[in-house]
Amino acid sequence: MSFDQELDVTGLSCPLPILRAKKALAEMQSGQVLRVIATDPGSVRDFAAFAKQTGNELIEQKRDGDNFEFLLRRK
Repeated sequence: MSFDQELDVTGLSCPLPILRAKKALAEMQSGQVLRVIATDPGSVRDFAAFAKQTGNELIEQKRDGDNFEFLLRRK
């Protein structure tokens, strides 16, 4: 799937991946898609909760080796 912006938060631990994603989404237009690449295993749970709490849509999440990829659509 295509995305409008990419955020690399590899090597960062909770809560930094969420905080950086929140900041990036705030600068995006409604409907745009943010791709986040993280290495923190806790980010799977964190991004699901973040999407539910903020109303942004978690379109996809997948694991690629040690990396976790998330696609979030700005509400």
